[in-house]
Amino acid sequence: MSEWDAFAEIYDEWSADMTDDVDFYVDLAREAEGPVVELAVGTGRVAIPIAERTGKRVIGIDSSPVMLAVARERAREAGVELELREGDMRELALDEATDLVICPYRALLHLPSWKDRRQVFERVAAALRPGGRFAWNAFVFDPHVAVELDGKVDTIGEVGYRNAYFPHDNRIEIVLDSGPSVALWWVSRSEWEGLLDVAGLETEALYGWFDRRPYRGGEDSVWV
Repeated sequence: MSEWDAFAEIYDEWSADMTDDVDFYVDLAREAEGPVVELAVGTGRVAIPIAERTGKRVIGIDSSPVMLAVARERAREAGVELELREGDMRELALDEATDLVICPYRALLHLPSWKDRRQVFERVAAALRPGGRFAWNAFVFDPHVAVELDGKVDTIGEVGYRNAYFPHDNRIEIVLDSGPSVALWWVSRSEWEGLLDVAGLETEALYGWFDRRPYRGGEDSVWV
């Protein structure tokens, strides 16, 4: 059982404002050979358009069986096939090397420690062919936004939740009124660069958004 199981029914509505990334990841997939691997595939928000628009084999990995069940149904409705696997991204292991691993929608921030993130980066590096790509995005921590959102109560559909910030731990928690919660740990640019270095990867591009504008700080960093 995963903490994300409780979020599966509201995830599509929760992520509905994130649409700009789909074309970005589809374009990367068009340039890739072999399977496209998505870590934290969730309900298939990105994986399904990749399969639809490129015809490529897509392997989606997620720790939540409930999320995977939703993705499976969404893929069936879209008329595409996804290879969906329940698993922990820290234990990524592929039978064949790939040209592209993606981790959209800030999902790497759900890893609590440097050790966890390093393990993912090293597993990804081992899974990539020479010249292969690892692409992800992450928000840039803004203390002003943290002050604004800390303790804020909101709803997704009919489901209530609140945000809680813990600056001493670099942590944000999203807590449903029913009790379950998920956490994100923010990561600095220098930490991402350190992770790339220890995994033997190099930065091809760092963007400020999915339209490939130069990175100058701001809401998100988009890495390839």
